[in-house]
Amino acid sequence: MFAPSDYTFDLPPELIAQQPTAERDASRLLHLRADGVVDDHAFVGIVELLPPDAVIVANDTRVIPARVLGHKDSGGRVELLFLEPEYETASPPNTTAWRCLARARRPLRRGQHVRVDGTDVMLELLGERADDGTVAIAAPGNGLEFLDQHGHLPLPHYIDREDTTPDRERYQTMFARVPGAVAAPTAGLHMTPAILDRLSARGVTLATVTLHVGYGTFEPVRTNDLRDHHMHRERYEIPADTARLVASGRPIVALGTTALRALEAAGTGPRTLAVGKRSTDLFVYPGSAHEFQIVDHLITNFHLPESTLLMLVCAFAGTERVLAAYRHAVAAHYRFFSYGDAMLVHRANS
Repeated sequence: MFAPSDYTFDLPPELIAQQPTAERDASRLLHLRADGVVDDHAFVGIVELLPPDAVIVANDTRVIPARVLGHKDSGGRVELLFLEPEYETASPPNTTAWRCLARARRPLRRGQHVRVDGTDVMLELLGERADDGTVAIAAPGNGLEFLDQHGHLPLPHYIDREDTTPDRERYQTMFARVPGAVAAPTAGLHMTPAILDRLSARGVTLATVTLHVGYGTFEPVRTNDLRDHHMHRERYEIPADTARLVASGRPIVALGTTALRALEAAGTGPRTLAVGKRSTDLFVYPGSAHEFQIVDHLITNFHLPESTLLMLVCAFAGTERVLAAYRHAVAAHYRFFSYGDAMLVHRANS
Protein backbone atom coordinates (compact mmCIF):
# COMPACT_ATOMS: atom_id res chain seq x y z
CA MET A 1 0.00 0.00 0.00
CA PHE A 2 2.83 2.42 0.79
CA ALA A 3 5.31 1.41 -1.90
CA PRO A 4 5.34 3.49 -5.12
CA SER A 5 5.60 0.23 -7.08
CA ASP A 6 2.09 -0.65 -5.88
CA TYR A 7 0.83 1.96 -8.36
CA THR A 8 2.43 0.86 -11.57
CA PHE A 9 1.07 -0.60 -14.80
CA ASP A 10 2.44 -1.66 -18.17
CA LEU A 11 1.94 0.97 -20.85
CA PRO A 12 3.03 0.52 -24.47
CA PRO A 13 4.78 3.73 -25.58
CA GLU A 14 2.50 4.08 -28.60
CA LEU A 15 -0.44 4.78 -26.27
CA ILE A 16 1.15 7.99 -24.97
CA ALA A 17 -0.64 10.79 -26.84
CA GLN A 18 1.83 13.04 -28.64
CA GLN A 19 -0.82 15.29 -30.18
CA PRO A 20 -4.30 16.37 -29.08
CA THR A 21 -7.38 15.11 -30.84
CA ALA A 22 -8.58 17.17 -33.80
CA GLU A 23 -11.48 18.45 -31.69
CA ARG A 24 -11.43 18.85 -27.92
CA ASP A 25 -14.49 16.71 -27.30
CA ALA A 26 -13.45 13.97 -29.75
CA SER A 27 -11.65 12.03 -27.03
CA ARG A 28 -12.89 8.84 -25.39
CA LEU A 29 -14.26 8.44 -21.87
CA LEU A 30 -13.84 5.40 -19.66
CA HIS A 31 -16.57 5.22 -17.01
CA LEU A 32 -15.57 3.33 -13.87
CA ARG A 33 -18.98 2.83 -12.33
CA ALA A 34 -19.61 2.78 -8.60
CA ASP A 35 -20.13 -1.00 -8.78
CA GLY A 36 -16.69 -1.46 -10.36
CA VAL A 37 -17.95 -2.19 -13.88
CA VAL A 38 -16.11 -0.38 -16.70
CA ASP A 39 -17.97 1.14 -19.67
CA ASP A 40 -16.53 2.77 -22.79
CA HIS A 41 -17.98 6.03 -24.09
CA ALA A 42 -17.16 9.04 -26.21
CA PHE A 43 -16.38 12.03 -24.02
CA VAL A 44 -19.60 13.76 -25.07
CA GLY A 45 -21.37 11.00 -23.15
CA ILE A 46 -20.41 12.82 -19.96
CA VAL A 47 -23.61 14.86 -20.39
CA GLU A 48 -25.78 11.84 -19.61
CA LEU A 49 -23.47 10.26 -17.03
CA LEU A 50 -23.39 13.10 -14.49
CA PRO A 51 -26.23 13.74 -12.00
CA PRO A 52 -28.58 16.35 -13.50
CA ASP A 53 -28.28 18.65 -10.48
CA ALA A 54 -24.49 18.40 -10.17
CA VAL A 55 -22.00 21.21 -9.68
CA ILE A 56 -18.89 20.87 -11.88
CA VAL A 57 -15.85 22.58 -10.40
CA ALA A 58 -13.17 23.50 -12.96
CA ASN A 59 -9.66 24.86 -12.39
CA ASP A 60 -9.35 28.23 -14.15
CA THR A 61 -5.55 28.47 -13.98
CA ARG A 62 -3.71 29.37 -17.17
CA VAL A 63 -0.46 27.73 -18.25
CA ILE A 64 2.39 30.21 -18.63
CA PRO A 65 5.20 29.73 -21.19
CA ALA A 66 7.48 28.88 -18.29
CA ARG A 67 10.37 27.14 -20.08
CA VAL A 68 13.26 29.48 -20.89
CA LEU A 69 16.41 28.49 -22.80
CA GLY A 70 19.69 30.33 -22.43
CA HIS A 71 23.40 30.07 -21.76
CA LYS A 72 25.95 31.26 -19.20
CA ASP A 73 28.80 33.65 -20.00
CA SER A 74 31.01 30.57 -20.33
CA GLY A 75 28.72 29.27 -23.08
CA GLY A 76 27.20 26.47 -21.00
CA ARG A 77 23.59 25.67 -21.81
CA VAL A 78 20.89 26.45 -19.25
CA GLU A 79 17.22 25.51 -19.19
CA LEU A 80 14.97 27.24 -16.66
CA LEU A 81 11.44 26.34 -15.62
CA PHE A 82 9.76 29.35 -13.98
CA LEU A 83 7.53 28.05 -11.18
CA GLU A 84 6.19 31.09 -9.30
CA PRO A 85 7.11 34.59 -8.12
CA GLU A 86 9.33 34.71 -5.04
CA TYR A 87 8.19 37.86 -3.25
CA GLU A 88 10.35 37.33 -0.16
CA THR A 89 13.60 37.54 -2.15
CA ALA A 90 14.99 40.98 -2.97
CA SER A 91 15.73 41.58 -6.64
CA PRO A 92 17.23 44.49 -8.65
CA PRO A 93 15.02 47.46 -9.66
CA ASN A 94 12.39 46.75 -12.35
CA THR A 95 12.70 42.99 -11.85
CA THR A 96 10.80 40.31 -9.91
CA ALA A 97 12.36 37.29 -8.25
CA TRP A 98 11.02 33.97 -9.50
CA ARG A 99 11.53 30.51 -8.08
CA CYS A 100 12.84 28.28 -10.89
CA LEU A 101 14.10 24.81 -11.60
CA ALA A 102 17.42 24.99 -13.43
CA ARG A 103 19.06 22.41 -15.65
CA ALA A 104 22.72 23.01 -16.47
CA ARG A 105 25.85 20.92 -16.80
CA ARG A 106 27.31 22.60 -13.71
CA PRO A 107 25.36 24.13 -10.80
CA LEU A 108 24.46 27.81 -11.08
CA ARG A 109 25.92 30.15 -8.48
CA ARG A 110 24.75 33.39 -6.88
CA GLY A 111 25.58 36.38 -9.09
CA GLN A 112 25.86 34.42 -12.34
CA HIS A 113 23.89 35.60 -15.37
CA VAL A 114 21.97 33.67 -18.00
CA ARG A 115 21.53 35.22 -21.43
CA VAL A 116 18.22 34.23 -22.99
CA ASP A 117 18.78 32.60 -26.39
CA GLY A 118 18.40 34.97 -29.33
CA THR A 119 18.14 38.09 -27.15
CA ASP A 120 20.17 40.54 -25.09
CA VAL A 121 18.07 39.78 -22.00
CA MET A 122 20.16 38.80 -18.98
CA LEU A 123 18.71 36.92 -16.01
CA GLU A 124 20.55 37.13 -12.70
CA LEU A 125 20.86 34.30 -10.19
CA LEU A 126 19.89 35.71 -6.77
CA GLY A 127 20.94 32.86 -4.51
CA GLU A 128 22.32 29.37 -4.19
CA ARG A 129 20.23 26.29 -4.84
CA ALA A 130 17.57 25.79 -2.14
CA ASP A 131 16.84 22.54 -0.31
CA ASP A 132 13.95 21.85 -2.68
CA GLY A 133 16.28 22.06 -5.70
CA THR A 134 15.05 25.43 -6.94
CA VAL A 135 16.92 28.70 -7.50
CA ALA A 136 15.80 32.35 -7.39
CA ILE A 137 16.14 34.24 -10.69
CA ALA A 138 15.56 37.96 -11.34
CA ALA A 139 13.25 38.39 -14.33
CA PRO A 140 12.34 41.69 -16.06
CA GLY A 141 9.20 43.43 -14.80
CA ASN A 142 6.75 41.05 -13.16
CA GLY A 143 8.07 38.19 -15.27
CA LEU A 144 4.85 37.35 -17.11
CA GLU A 145 5.41 39.67 -20.09
CA PHE A 146 8.98 38.40 -20.32
CA LEU A 147 7.74 34.80 -20.42
CA ASP A 148 5.09 35.63 -23.01
CA GLN A 149 7.82 37.02 -25.28
CA HIS A 150 10.66 34.57 -24.66
CA GLY A 151 9.27 31.48 -22.94
CA HIS A 152 8.25 28.14 -24.35
CA LEU A 153 5.18 26.19 -23.31
CA PRO A 154 6.36 23.52 -20.85
CA LEU A 155 4.96 20.41 -22.50
CA PRO A 156 5.47 17.30 -20.35
CA HIS A 157 8.65 15.29 -20.88
CA TYR A 158 6.76 12.31 -22.32
CA ILE A 159 5.60 14.42 -25.29
CA ASP A 160 8.59 13.81 -27.52
CA ARG A 161 8.57 17.05 -29.50
CA GLU A 162 9.03 20.78 -29.06
CA ASP A 163 6.05 23.01 -28.35
CA THR A 164 4.39 24.59 -31.38
CA THR A 165 2.20 27.64 -31.95
CA PRO A 166 -1.01 25.52 -31.85
CA ASP A 167 0.00 24.22 -28.40
CA ARG A 168 -0.25 27.77 -27.03
CA GLU A 169 -4.03 27.49 -27.38
CA ARG A 170 -4.62 23.75 -27.33
CA TYR A 171 -2.72 23.16 -24.07
CA GLN A 172 -5.08 25.60 -22.33
CA THR A 173 -8.54 24.69 -21.10
CA MET A 174 -11.55 26.76 -22.10
CA PHE A 175 -11.63 27.97 -18.48
CA ALA A 176 -8.02 29.28 -18.46
CA ARG A 177 -8.12 32.77 -16.95
CA VAL A 178 -5.52 33.26 -14.21
CA PRO A 179 -1.90 32.85 -15.38
CA GLY A 180 0.40 30.87 -13.12
CA ALA A 181 0.48 27.14 -13.93
CA VAL A 182 3.40 25.18 -15.37
CA ALA A 183 1.15 22.34 -16.51
CA ALA A 184 -2.44 22.21 -17.71
CA PRO A 185 -5.30 20.83 -15.61
CA THR A 186 -5.72 18.32 -18.39
CA ALA A 187 -9.21 16.95 -17.66
CA GLY A 188 -10.50 20.37 -18.66
CA LEU A 189 -8.94 20.07 -22.12
CA HIS A 190 -11.88 17.92 -23.23
CA MET A 191 -14.58 20.41 -22.33
CA THR A 192 -16.23 22.66 -24.92
CA PRO A 193 -18.93 25.37 -24.74
CA ALA A 194 -21.30 23.00 -26.54
CA ILE A 195 -20.91 20.32 -23.86
CA LEU A 196 -21.36 22.87 -21.10
CA ASP A 197 -24.52 24.15 -22.77
CA ARG A 198 -25.94 20.63 -22.84
CA LEU A 199 -24.98 20.09 -19.19
CA SER A 200 -26.56 23.40 -18.23
CA ALA A 201 -29.77 22.39 -19.99
CA ARG A 202 -29.89 19.37 -17.65
CA GLY A 203 -29.47 21.55 -14.56
CA VAL A 204 -25.72 21.22 -14.06
CA THR A 205 -23.95 24.33 -12.72
CA LEU A 206 -20.34 25.38 -13.38
CA ALA A 207 -18.11 26.67 -10.58
CA THR A 208 -14.39 27.40 -10.52
CA VAL A 209 -11.36 27.27 -8.27
CA THR A 210 -7.81 28.35 -9.06
CA LEU A 211 -4.90 26.04 -8.34
CA HIS A 212 -1.65 26.94 -10.05
CA VAL A 213 -0.26 23.59 -11.07
CA GLY A 214 3.36 23.55 -9.96
CA TYR A 215 6.29 21.26 -9.37
CA GLY A 216 4.44 19.40 -6.63
CA THR A 217 1.97 17.90 -9.08
CA PHE A 218 4.51 16.25 -11.34
CA GLU A 219 7.50 15.71 -9.03
CA PRO A 220 8.29 11.96 -8.96
CA VAL A 221 8.19 10.02 -5.72
CA ARG A 222 11.81 9.30 -4.77
CA THR A 223 11.20 7.50 -1.49
CA ASN A 224 10.51 3.80 -0.99
CA ASP A 225 7.65 4.60 1.38
CA LEU A 226 4.90 7.06 0.41
CA ARG A 227 4.72 8.26 4.00
CA ASP A 228 8.19 9.78 3.56
CA HIS A 229 7.29 11.79 0.43
CA HIS A 230 6.58 15.51 0.82
CA MET A 231 4.71 17.51 -1.80
CA HIS A 232 5.81 20.96 -2.92
CA ARG A 233 3.28 23.61 -1.99
CA GLU A 234 0.89 24.90 -4.66
CA ARG A 235 -1.12 28.14 -4.55
CA TYR A 236 -4.90 28.01 -4.78
CA GLU A 237 -7.98 30.20 -4.32
CA ILE A 238 -11.58 29.30 -3.44
CA PRO A 239 -14.23 31.88 -4.51
CA ALA A 240 -17.15 32.55 -2.18
CA ASP A 241 -19.64 31.53 -4.89
CA THR A 242 -18.00 28.12 -5.20
CA ALA A 243 -18.12 27.62 -1.43
CA ARG A 244 -21.85 28.45 -1.43
CA LEU A 245 -22.54 25.92 -4.19
CA VAL A 246 -20.59 23.23 -2.35
CA ALA A 247 -22.56 23.96 0.83
CA SER A 248 -25.84 23.54 -1.07
CA GLY A 249 -25.59 19.77 -0.83
CA ARG A 250 -25.70 19.17 -4.57
CA PRO A 251 -23.38 16.48 -6.03
CA ILE A 252 -19.89 17.89 -6.56
CA VAL A 253 -17.90 16.89 -9.67
CA ALA A 254 -14.22 17.83 -9.76
CA LEU A 255 -13.03 18.44 -13.30
CA GLY A 256 -9.52 17.12 -12.77
CA THR A 257 -7.26 16.13 -9.91
CA THR A 258 -6.09 19.73 -9.39
CA ALA A 259 -9.66 20.90 -8.76
CA LEU A 260 -10.10 17.91 -6.45
CA ARG A 261 -6.92 18.78 -4.56
CA ALA A 262 -7.90 22.43 -4.11
CA LEU A 263 -11.38 21.54 -2.87
CA GLU A 264 -10.22 18.90 -0.44
CA ALA A 265 -7.34 21.07 0.82
CA ALA A 266 -9.80 23.90 1.52
CA GLY A 267 -12.30 21.64 3.26
CA THR A 268 -12.98 22.48 6.91
CA GLY A 269 -15.75 19.93 7.33
CA PRO A 270 -18.37 18.09 5.26
CA ARG A 271 -19.45 20.37 2.40
CA THR A 272 -17.64 23.33 3.99
CA LEU A 273 -14.83 25.29 2.31
CA ALA A 274 -12.51 28.00 3.56
CA VAL A 275 -12.79 30.92 1.13
CA GLY A 276 -9.79 32.85 -0.16
CA LYS A 277 -6.16 32.39 -1.18
CA ARG A 278 -4.00 29.74 0.42
CA SER A 279 -1.39 27.14 -0.47
CA THR A 280 -1.32 23.41 0.08
CA ASP A 281 1.14 20.55 0.28
CA LEU A 282 -1.66 18.01 0.72
CA PHE A 283 -0.60 14.53 -0.41
CA VAL A 284 -3.49 12.07 -0.62
CA TYR A 285 -2.78 8.40 -1.19
CA PRO A 286 -4.40 5.11 -0.14
CA GLY A 287 -3.80 4.70 3.56
CA SER A 288 -3.24 8.41 4.21
CA ALA A 289 -5.27 10.07 6.92
CA HIS A 290 -7.29 12.15 4.47
CA GLU A 291 -11.06 11.67 4.37
CA PHE A 292 -12.86 13.05 1.32
CA GLN A 293 -15.50 15.52 2.47
CA ILE A 294 -16.23 17.66 -0.59
CA VAL A 295 -16.04 15.82 -3.93
CA ASP A 296 -18.40 13.02 -5.02
CA HIS A 297 -17.33 12.44 -8.64
CA LEU A 298 -14.10 13.01 -10.56
CA ILE A 299 -13.35 13.50 -14.26
CA THR A 300 -9.67 12.89 -14.86
CA ASN A 301 -7.12 11.90 -17.47
CA PHE A 302 -4.94 8.80 -17.21
CA HIS A 303 -1.82 9.43 -15.12
CA LEU A 304 1.76 8.20 -15.08
CA PRO A 305 2.68 5.00 -13.21
CA GLU A 306 3.81 5.63 -9.62
CA SER A 307 2.70 9.28 -9.80
CA THR A 308 1.07 11.17 -6.94
CA LEU A 309 -1.88 11.90 -9.24
CA LEU A 310 -2.56 8.19 -9.81
CA MET A 311 -2.29 7.64 -6.05
CA LEU A 312 -4.85 10.41 -5.48
CA VAL A 313 -7.30 8.78 -7.91
CA CYS A 314 -6.76 5.39 -6.23
CA ALA A 315 -7.46 6.91 -2.82
CA PHE A 316 -10.64 8.47 -4.19
CA ALA A 317 -12.10 5.54 -6.12
CA GLY A 318 -10.31 2.43 -4.79
CA THR A 319 -6.90 1.12 -5.78
CA GLU A 320 -7.87 -2.28 -7.16
CA ARG A 321 -10.75 -0.87 -9.18
CA VAL A 322 -8.69 2.00 -10.61
CA LEU A 323 -5.75 -0.19 -11.60
CA ALA A 324 -8.15 -2.71 -13.17
CA ALA A 325 -9.69 0.15 -15.16
CA TYR A 326 -6.21 1.20 -16.29
CA ARG A 327 -5.50 -2.33 -17.51
CA HIS A 328 -8.79 -2.20 -19.44
CA ALA A 329 -7.80 1.16 -20.91
CA VAL A 330 -4.48 -0.26 -22.12
CA ALA A 331 -6.19 -3.28 -23.68
CA ALA A 332 -8.78 -1.02 -25.33
CA HIS A 333 -6.07 1.30 -26.69
CA TYR A 334 -7.08 4.46 -24.88
CA ARG A 335 -4.70 7.40 -25.30
CA PHE A 336 -2.77 8.28 -22.14
CA PHE A 337 -1.57 11.35 -20.25
CA SER A 338 -1.98 15.08 -20.96
CA TYR A 339 -3.30 14.97 -24.52
CA GLY A 340 -4.97 11.60 -23.97
CA ASP A 341 -8.44 10.37 -23.10
CA ALA A 342 -10.44 10.77 -19.89
CA MET A 343 -12.20 8.71 -17.27
CA LEU A 344 -15.09 9.31 -14.87
CA VAL A 345 -14.83 7.79 -11.39
CA HIS A 346 -16.87 8.02 -8.20
CA ARG A 347 -15.88 8.32 -4.57
CA ALA A 348 -15.41 4.85 -3.16
CA ASN A 349 -17.53 5.43 -0.05
CA SER A 350 -20.28 7.40 -1.78
